[in-house]
Amino acid sequence: MPSAASVLSSEIQIRRARAEDAPECGRICYEAFSTISRQHNFPPDFPAPEISIGLLKEMFSHPGFYCVVAEEEGKIVGSNCLDERNPIAGIGPITVDPSSQNRQSGRRLMQAVMDRAEERGFAGTRLVQAAFHNRTMALYTKLGFAVREPLAWMQGPAPRKTLGGYKVRKAEAKDLEACNALCLEVHGHNRAGELQDSITRGAAIIAERDGVIRGYASGMAFFGHATAARNEALQALLGAAEAFEGPGILVPTRNKELFEWCLENGLRIVQPMTLMSTGLYNEPAGAFLPSILY
Repeated sequence: MPSAASVLSSEIQIRRARAEDAPECGRICYEAFSTISRQHNFPPDFPAPEISIGLLKEMFSHPGFYCVVAEEEGKIVGSNCLDERNPIAGIGPITVDPSSQNRQSGRRLMQAVMDRAEERGFAGTRLVQAAFHNRTMALYTKLGFAVREPLAWMQGPAPRKTLGGYKVRKAEAKDLEACNALCLEVHGHNRAGELQDSITRGAAIIAERDGVIRGYASGMAFFGHATAARNEALQALLGAAEAFEGPGILVPTRNKELFEWCLENGLRIVQPMTLMSTGLYNEPAGAFLPSILY
């Protein structure tokens, strides 16, 4: 006789997400994150349902994302996305309706995007999870993910500081090759597709010294990442930001110099997060800020 879990799992159908699924998936995303955050006395990732709806509408419609929804008896109960713009795929946001928890939906949604990543031949997959969320850390570990980096989700007023010798400006299309080379040097892979999108939107910035690009950021935001050869280049990028958009930024806490600099310049810790990965992972040979995907 099949177990209750396998019966429930067989009733869940996974299909490709469509743009018209965004309002319901966005509502679920908002409620799922808000519910778990309230239970642990942390602020929600999204301040209102409209924000998560807009985000998922964009991701569901973007050709660089593979997004899926879970349905139970024809009703959407959750969703997940795979960022396919780079050699390493990023997973999330994964959410399940609070009223449909513990029915294998989360596992099925994760397995669907992991299978896709394997089929497409990505060198690895990564995600960032809330460190207080024991169940997701256990699930991701069982699915093969390894803990790589403790992070602090931080927010606060932009420091508005300049570092001597550094010039920070908007990134241009001509900067893409140098930025990709820097990312390859620090991480062992590039994030070319993601950075190209950011440059097109006008969100990416670079830090130059002596005419050489020493660091770049796709955006100082939750969905933005930054890479630099040294901490001072990353501090130049942080100091030049007008604001930290959305919920804030993610700072690796093992980088004591950078973490302490952020604290000394008025940023506060919102909550702890964890970077996890499967497949290719190199210890960073420089300074970086991950996005909420990785």
